[in-house]
Amino acid sequence: MRPSVRMMVMERVTALLQVRALRLVLAALGVALLAQVRVPLPFTPVPITGQTLGVLLVGALLAPEEAGLSMTLYALLGGAGVPVFAGFGQGWHHIFGPTGGYILGFIPAAWVVSTLMRVRALRHPWRVWLALLAGNLTIYLFGLPWLSAFVGWRKVWALGLLPFIPGDLFKLLLTGAFLLVRPVRRG
Repeated sequence: MRPSVRMMVMERVTALLQVRALRLVLAALGVALLAQVRVPLPFTPVPITGQTLGVLLVGALLAPEEAGLSMTLYALLGGAGVPVFAGFGQGWHHIFGPTGGYILGFIPAAWVVSTLMRVRALRHPWRVWLALLAGNLTIYLFGLPWLSAFVGWRKVWALGLLPFIPGDLFKLLLTGAFLLVRPVRRG
């Protein structure tokens, strides 16, 4: 008996959805692994982690909606108790604590990077670093105001931005170099 066209289309759609779901899960797990690269700083509640490196890569490698969804999945998994945050942290207290703004900022940051990486008018290699920088700034746009609720605006720059600039620049350069060597498929 020959399968109907409808059945073949449904099988194809199901397979595509499974592949997409797998990409979302793998992206979230990749960021979770990089979150374990962690250097606690004794003077701030915000550790140096590999999370932002993962977020930037996710944004560069996935389509915008997938990038944002994968980071939403990451935040929800951690909030629900899966130990995906830095230091195998988990629970809603991470989302609602001092670092929650950074974690929530991963969602739009991945989307911003992905969107900017796909702008065809920006064909120069600098677009890679500009897109990554925009993503990093997006994380700070969410993280710094959130952190200020815990440490105050006077301390937020010293505790949530300045110590992280050298590492962020390194991560931007590393990610950009990787992306320039490995062409990104534009969707």
